[in-house]
Amino acid sequence: MAGRKSPWGGGNDGGDEPVSAGPGQKGDTPDSGSEPDGDEPPTEPPADKPKGPRNPWLPPSGILPPRRSAGMEEILRPGTKRGGGGGWGGGLGGGTGGGPTFPKLPERADGKSWAPLIIGGLLVAWLLFSTTHMLGPKEQGIVTTFGKYSRTIGSGLSLTAPWPIENVRVADVTSIKRENIPEADGEKLMLTSDQNLVDISYIVRWNIKDLKLYTFQLDDPDDTVKEVAEAAMRASVAEVPLKDAMGGSGRDFIQRSVSARMQSILDAYHSGILIQGVDIKKANPPAKVNDAFQKVSAAQQDANKDISNAQAWAQQVIARAQGDAAEFDKVYAQYKLAPEVTKRRLYYETMERVLANNEKVVTGSNGVQSYLPLSEVKRMTTPAPTPSQGGQ
Repeated sequence: MAGRKSPWGGGNDGGDEPVSAGPGQKGDTPDSGSEPDGDEPPTEPPADKPKGPRNPWLPPSGILPPRRSAGMEEILRPGTKRGGGGGWGGGLGGGTGGGPTFPKLPERADGKSWAPLIIGGLLVAWLLFSTTHMLGPKEQGIVTTFGKYSRTIGSGLSLTAPWPIENVRVADVTSIKRENIPEADGEKLMLTSDQNLVDISYIVRWNIKDLKLYTFQLDDPDDTVKEVAEAAMRASVAEVPLKDAMGGSGRDFIQRSVSARMQSILDAYHSGILIQGVDIKKANPPAKVNDAFQKVSAAQQDANKDISNAQAWAQQVIARAQGDAAEFDKVYAQYKLAPEVTKRRLYYETMERVLANNEKVVTGSNGVQSYLPLSEVKRMTTPAPTPSQGGQ
């Protein structure tokens, strides 16, 4: 007859102890070969064995320690392995060595980590940097709330909400900006009123008048200034001839006209830009015809010089004629007062002027030779030069 099965489970698996056989039956014991007495009760299992059947859903005892949730300091501590240990006690990633390792921060005196203090310090620095703004005396700032315009702040200390709630764009609104047209000494040909081409290079000076309009109204304000300047310059040059465009009062007219035209167009665009002035650096003929133009210019200068000399000679002749006419008027006034005396005086003065350089004298008086060879008499009375004087 088979022996009774132990209520604690049979076999050696799970730590079950062997049971004694009933009366009249053989039973095996682990340590002795004697048969137990039939009246003895079954042997009790040891105290450290589980009382009852094992739960199949739990891992065997003694394999892994019980799980516990990680603290915040362990999560933030560099070098902590997350997801280590597979099986029943492993974390989220599985495996035993997953994830990079970082150098461990030194601990404080109380044994806690420095990571919370470092993170807190960085947070405070970020708040101070993104909420405090110090602007210079020439600067203004545009404040946007979630990308939408909120207000304009001036120079000095200003406070805003932290980024990304509010953002500040700072710009210099006082300094004068300069745009060179064309860039890098290029050629910019424009047509004048007399159908000639002129190569013009100039500088546009401007600054920001309204920062809000300057920021949001135009896509590219710098390019807009250049395009408006070129359009205004072409319109102004087309109103003057080549000679005036190259210098003189025509250049001043072009500069004032371009400034006025640019400001009118930019105000119509609501650009927030103020034109300070336009300065023409050079206005020359095209490089391909520059030599011929220089020759023509030289010929024109010579012609102008000859014209100026002729006009000066004409003015001298006219002035001399006017002087003679004024003198005649004075003589005529005296003639009307004493005609005979005036006639005799005029006769004597005229003969004196006519015969001043005459060497022959003809007289009509009685008893006097009618012809006097004054030139021969003068030559005879003049002493001959000595040899020493002749050699000098």
